[in-house]
Amino acid sequence: MNSPKNSPGAYPIRRRRLVIFLAILTVFVLYFRSSLSLPESLKDVGDSVLSRASVAKLALTKQRKRPVDEIYGLIHLVTGDAEHEHILSHSMTMLDPTKPLDMRIYAADEGDDVDWEAERKALDKQFPVVVFSKSYCQFSKRAKTLLESYDLDPPMKVIEVDLRDDSIQLKSLLTRLTSHSTFPNVIVRGNSIGGSDDLAKLHAEGKLKGILEGAGVKVRG
Repeated sequence: MNSPKNSPGAYPIRRRRLVIFLAILTVFVLYFRSSLSLPESLKDVGDSVLSRASVAKLALTKQRKRPVDEIYGLIHLVTGDAEHEHILSHSMTMLDPTKPLDMRIYAADEGDDVDWEAERKALDKQFPVVVFSKSYCQFSKRAKTLLESYDLDPPMKVIEVDLRDDSIQLKSLLTRLTSHSTFPNVIVRGNSIGGSDDLAKLHAEGKLKGILEGAGVKVRG
C-alpha cells in the first residue's frame, strides 16, 4: 500500500504558522528589551562611578516621579562629602546634563536611602542661601561681600565651582535648573535670585533683606 502523501495545501499552512510564530517571538523580544532598558538620563553609564550592580538595579526599575525639585539633588551633592564631586565629573561624560537626571545620581552611595522630602527641609534649614561662585571672579567676590555685610544666620554656603573636578558639569546643570548660566548664581531655598547685578539691584531697592528673611534667614547686619 502506498504511504499517504501530504496534501498540496499543507505547505502554505505551515509557512503561515512559521511566519506568525516568528512575528510573535520578535514582539516578545522587543518588549522585554525596552522594559529592561535604562532611563534616558542613565543610558551608557557603564563602568562609571556607578557600579555594575547599581546600573543593573536602575535598569530594572522605572524612573520614579521626582519627589522634589532636582536642584535639591544638586545642593545635596555639593554640600555633602567632598569625594562626591567626582560623581558628576566621572559620570557626566556619559550622561546628558541638558535632560533631567535621576535623583539617585545625586544620592551617590546612599542610593534609595535618601528621603528627599526630609532632605529638602534639612537643606532649606541648614543651607538656605547657597552661592555658586568662581574664586577669581570679581562679580562673585562682589556678591559674596554684599551677602557678608548682611551677617546672615545661618551663613551663606559658598561653592567655589572652579576649584572642583565637576566644574563643567555644574555649569551645565545650573544653566538648565536655574536658567542662569553665569557666576555667581545665588540660590535661596532652591530658587535662583540671579547673579551679582541682580543681587545689587535687590539690595538697592531694599528687597534683598525681605527675601532672605522670608527664607528663614536671620539678617543681623
